Amino acid sequence: MFEDSRRQLRKAALAKLSQLTALLTTIALVIAPVPALAQESKGPPLLRDTEIEQLLRDYTRPILRVAGLEKQNIQVAIINNSAFNAFVADGHRIFVNYGALMQSQTPNQLIGVLAHETGHLAGGHLSKLREQLARAQTQMIVAMLLGVGAMVAGSKNSNSGLGNAGAAAIAAPQEAIRRNLLSYQRQQEENADRAGVKFLTATGQSAKGMSETFSRFTSESLFAARGADPYVQSHPMPAERVAALEELARSSPYWDKKDDPALQFRHDMMRAKTSGFMERPETVYRRYPLSDDTLPARYARAITSYLHGDPRSAQAQIDALIKAQPQNPYFHELRGQALLEGGKPAEAIAPLRKAVALSNGAPLIEMLLGQALVASDNKAYSQEAIGILRAALVREPEAPLGYTQLAMAYGRKGDFAEADLASAQAAFLRGDNKTARELAARAKTRFAIGTPGWVKADDIVAAKPMQEQK
Repeated sequence: MFEDSRRQLRKAALAKLSQLTALLTTIALVIAPVPALAQESKGPPLLRDTEIEQLLRDYTRPILRVAGLEKQNIQVAIINNSAFNAFVADGHRIFVNYGALMQSQTPNQLIGVLAHETGHLAGGHLSKLREQLARAQTQMIVAMLLGVGAMVAGSKNSNSGLGNAGAAAIAAPQEAIRRNLLSYQRQQEENADRAGVKFLTATGQSAKGMSETFSRFTSESLFAARGADPYVQSHPMPAERVAALEELARSSPYWDKKDDPALQFRHDMMRAKTSGFMERPETVYRRYPLSDDTLPARYARAITSYLHGDPRSAQAQIDALIKAQPQNPYFHELRGQALLEGGKPAEAIAPLRKAVALSNGAPLIEMLLGQALVASDNKAYSQEAIGILRAALVREPEAPLGYTQLAMAYGRKGDFAEADLASAQAAFLRGDNKTARELAARAKTRFAIGTPGWVKADDIVAAKPMQEQK
């Protein structure tokens, strides 16, 4: 009988330990969702686009300057997710879903979200929250050990009361510590709100868009939040948070300041481009019907036509865009991309050269040009492609596409050592460590020992996968 009691108590202790583990895991995921995603074989689902990234840089630059983060090389990364969300996770990047780009009707609304996330970065909230988590882990482990000790003592003495007290000693501190952590997170959100408004005011921008965005989500979530315990919410109760934010935002002298029309136009073009690439054709045409003759609407329809419709019609629409704005590098980029993906790489070279020139050598567009040069199957272009791709990779060293195209260019030249090395680098960036090591090991046999290529290949062979670095 005593043995059965011990088994039951051990089972209860394990259950409490499982709950503890689940709680800590949940908190850890809230704090750092991107590193968890980065452990997947292909990394986080990021989207890259020169035009949109430049706009986001223009949005964040003045905010980062007044926040004292201008020299920290903070980047905005776009997540392939249609939900409205933005967050920080590694101290060097602000992650924003493309859904936030689509659903922000004005620059000010999106800038307000970016200002809030900058508040988290400037306040060092991520590292502070991790410190809180570390303390919570220690407290929970101590409470668990004390509780388990009491349960074991109760089992030895056939004292069910002592065993029950041990179980309570595990459960009660867990709940208290959990509430303290969530309260700390709520305070961080409030601090980020205040910091965001401060940054917007310091840069002469309105916080109305930030208030509008949070207000919209309040109206959508009020029903779900009704009756919820405010002390177990990781964010303040929506209505309370928005009321405080609006009061603070209205105190700014710039509350009624409107976005610059030129910036609004760029924002509209960004939303149209995102819609064209990310939404279904029928959705695009509902959002941008044929009766809408504005440039953003024509942009969205041209993109969806090249992706899903008649290539001739798409090229005609893109040519009309170029005629309207001949110095727009992204229209020339679109023309080249449509030709390249339509199986006409040789024809894509000229518009992509133009796009590179007009964009002052944007590396992502250079990679597209390098891809067209390689795909043209003209060996005379191989050396030019290598030069363009290597220059682009200096500024975008974590772009697998660039290394893949570089490998193909070297292969066409018959330089198989460099081709293997570039292929290994592409595989490594994709998270395919096994293939990366195999290709790098083969590259080592083709380079002279001690040469730069041999050293780079050896670094990849010696590199540990993410899970082994912990």
